[in-house]
Amino acid sequence: MARKPTQIETLTVAITDADTPGLPAMVEASNQLALQHQERQDAARRLACEIGYELPGGAPDPELIVRDIATHMRRSVEECLEIGRGLLVLKEACEHGEFGKALESLHFDWRMANRFMQATLKFGNWSTSTNLEKIGSSSKLIELLVLDDEQIAELEQGQIGELALDDVAKMSVTELRRALRETRSDSHAKDEVIGDTKAQLIKLQIQTRKKIVAADVDWLDAITPLCDQVAVAGRKIAQGINELEICRIKLFEVGGELSDEERKKYETALGHAAEIYNHALDKAERDITRERDTYEKSLACFADDPK
Repeated sequence: MARKPTQIETLTVAITDADTPGLPAMVEASNQLALQHQERQDAARRLACEIGYELPGGAPDPELIVRDIATHMRRSVEECLEIGRGLLVLKEACEHGEFGKALESLHFDWRMANRFMQATLKFGNWSTSTNLEKIGSSSKLIELLVLDDEQIAELEQGQIGELALDDVAKMSVTELRRALRETRSDSHAKDEVIGDTKAQLIKLQIQTRKKIVAADVDWLDAITPLCDQVAVAGRKIAQGINELEICRIKLFEVGGELSDEERKKYETALGHAAEIYNHALDKAERDITRERDTYEKSLACFADDPK
């Protein structure tokens, strides 16, 4: 005869707070940790969405992000920006103190990681990948971080000072560093001129506040340095326009007599030159229009013939 199955009694034990007085606190601590973890996950997801970073595996998992960054490190300028995006999200996803350990696993020092993140914040929103391709390498991208946001915006449009975006790809890192140093030097010189002008105005304001009798002040002599600067600025504007005209004439002169094949290449090059020329004119027109509007609202009313 078949044996009857053995009946096993199930023993249920109820655990009360009296039995384990620390249980509520443990549960609360566990809930807090879970909540903090979820908040980090949500914050990392939001940041990834904002800066266009595709989370590997669809989740803000620091280990997966580390692997993803390691893969992107082998690639070009676009990948340099992707590394920066990954680092920004990784930093958001890591607990306090864990980001440094993650950088160590990537053989990244903090200084270099910070440069990649800065590059993403400064260049990550450039409108076209073509402009990024013109930069040419991550080393050049890092060099460009010395520019401020306004200068970077100008560079995206094609040129900043004497530095054209199209020339960046042709330069070595050393040449680019030298060009950027000159650009910053020109900007510093411009700031000094503006500073000198402000100093002159402050000096005049101090004299006025001291209630110096107008008859005792030779105002024409006092503002002559400023008038001289205005005259110099006007001559520079005229010189710049003259240089543009000379360049336009020479662009047509260099063509000479060309074969049909060479003519096509030449005309393609002229199209590129036309874009740069047009950008220079647009910028000059914007600057002069802005200054004209300011002049009309301020100094023009003192002219004998405001028109």
